[in-house]
Amino acid sequence: MTIQVLGTLKSFISSGVAIGLSLAVLSASAAEPRSGADTANGSSETDRLAKVVGSVSLVLGKAYIKSVGAPRRLVTAGSPIKVSDRITTAVNGHVHIHFADKALMSVRPSSRLEILSYDYNTERPELSEVKFDLEFGITRSISGEAAKAARQRFRLNTPIAAIGVRGTDFVVSATETTTRALVNEGAIVMAPFSSTCSSDSFGPCVANAVELTDESLQIMELNGSTKLPRLLASTEIQGSTELQKEVQQAISQADAEGESNGSQASGVYVKEVAAVRVTDAASDLDPPAIALITDSTPSTALVLADINDRQLVWGRYSVADNLSDLDRLSLSYAEAKAGREITVGNLEYGLLRTENGIKQLDKGLTTVGFSLSSAQAFYNSDSGVVAMEVSGGSLDINFQNNQFATELNLNHSATGAIDFFASGRLYDGGYFHSRNDSQRIAGAVSLDGQEAGYFFERQLESGNIQGLTLWDSQ
Repeated sequence: MTIQVLGTLKSFISSGVAIGLSLAVLSASAAEPRSGADTANGSSETDRLAKVVGSVSLVLGKAYIKSVGAPRRLVTAGSPIKVSDRITTAVNGHVHIHFADKALMSVRPSSRLEILSYDYNTERPELSEVKFDLEFGITRSISGEAAKAARQRFRLNTPIAAIGVRGTDFVVSATETTTRALVNEGAIVMAPFSSTCSSDSFGPCVANAVELTDESLQIMELNGSTKLPRLLASTEIQGSTELQKEVQQAISQADAEGESNGSQASGVYVKEVAAVRVTDAASDLDPPAIALITDSTPSTALVLADINDRQLVWGRYSVADNLSDLDRLSLSYAEAKAGREITVGNLEYGLLRTENGIKQLDKGLTTVGFSLSSAQAFYNSDSGVVAMEVSGGSLDINFQNNQFATELNLNHSATGAIDFFASGRLYDGGYFHSRNDSQRIAGAVSLDGQEAGYFFERQLESGNIQGLTLWDSQ
């Protein structure tokens, strides 16, 4: 996955544009903290979160916005962007954001970006404060008036690094353990988080900082094995050409969707982001239509007649007594087994699939988006077991680069709204799985790529969540 991301980064390098690295490991000094609880314009925190700071100028494929105190919604062209909004793109999703100070951000496929702060002071731009958090994936930033005038108050965080800006155009990729960056114009400063470089601060850090300028065709990298960001020579970028082709195939899928909706497909290329037309004022935009999402859990337990024509079916080995009245999605194992073979499962459930005898996926599959057909989720705590609402979700599988990404929206009064997100590798035979310290997921796709299903588990401080899903291709 990391090398693939690097391949995507290489695709952004325009001919003749140079990137350079000048090491500047300086004495420990904390980045400039934010002063006061209110913004530079003196507005309250509530007003700050409610203020529209930008809008979506282009969306291809599938992407979502989650705002504070509001349900997740699909991104559409013209969607307003507010402070604390989190933008999540699917495998074929791509979003361009235009901010009020004429800054531009591109959120690439399989990425999540949060707008932590965007306080643009129109009267005194040098007092502006801008801060982003790239949780994972790739973003490109072209600075606006705020970042140009207040470079000491601009910050982009990744899981392991702080990035300040001394230029106008740069690209960053991030995973939990690695951050990579290149500069198309100007310069950036990257530093690992430390006691003197806090994620809460604004502006570039000074301690253990490295400056990257636009003077050579190289990339800066920080990972868990290095104390300082280092220069990544082009000879270390293995397979970037082939991986770039794979990424472009995924983008081409999004292009096709964009054309069918009347979008300009050429806008998907980040090099052309500067050509996106700007609306007069983001705050004057009409609010987007919000897609209504209902509970995906069947109201009554499924029976064989309901799903006998499906290729993927959940069968239960045994269900605990306290779940028997809540289960809606599974058949007895004997019913589910008829004409199907087991793919993945846990102690209670198995996902069974009709097969062709050789467990081989059909050829020619590309990037497929799936809609949620049905799901169930349970929250188990000291107070007992309750059924959760599954209000929506997404699943995207790229069969060419063997990657999947999914998200589920869960809710219950005992837990509040919970977004379950996972991504990882698709294996031979159509199996996929991913796990970390707090959650795991395992599933399979039908051999023709038309159906999918997975079970998921997530540990919370006061209990755990487990559930099943079934999906249909869109």
